[in-house]
Amino acid sequence: MPDKKTLDDFLAMVVSGKHDLAIEQFYAEDSTMQENLGEIRRGRGNHVARERATLQRFKEVRTTVVPPVFASGDFVVIHWIFEFVRPDDGVVRIEELAHQRWAGNKIAEERFYYDPKQLAGMA
Repeated sequence: MPDKKTLDDFLAMVVSGKHDLAIEQFYAEDSTMQENLGEIRRGRGNHVARERATLQRFKEVRTTVVPPVFASGDFVVIHWIFEFVRPDDGVVRIEELAHQRWAGNKIAEERFYYDPKQLAGMA
């Protein structure tokens, strides 16, 4: 179960736009990620590389947490809003729920739930 300070620090780092650094700091080495019913991706290094590749495609990513953040034991649910600013200044807005299982103060598993139709315009 994450302590309150760790969870607050994680949220603040993501909201500040340091998504890749948040993965480095707050995810377990052997963590997994999954989007909707997609393949399960394994390994913090893989998550960081994928996040950096995504971030490089955009001028800016603005991130908002929609309260409340739900935490119960080892599980946390976060409602995120991401605004991806493309090089042409167009904005793609995505809302998602992240369901996380923490092992102590590290995220061990995370699954994202969102409507894939929101990805139109990401390219």
